[in-house]
Amino acid sequence: MPNCFKKAWRLLRRLSGDDAYEQYLSHYALKHSGNDEHPLLSKAEFFKQWQDEKWNGIKRCC
Repeated sequence: MPNCFKKAWRLLRRLSGDDAYEQYLSHYALKHSGNDEHPLLSKAEFFKQWQDEKWNGIKRCC
């Protein structure tokens, strides 16, 4: 039963975006480790960039 709760918690975190930084760190370790062109972002820098990309541009219904 606890395993079901862990899976549900991971799914909830994934859907809400709460694990976005952990996903970023995993991706960075696999694809960009040792690359000076793309430096590792701090958690604050990552979320600032994430929010800027999310809300950049005109957002309206009409």
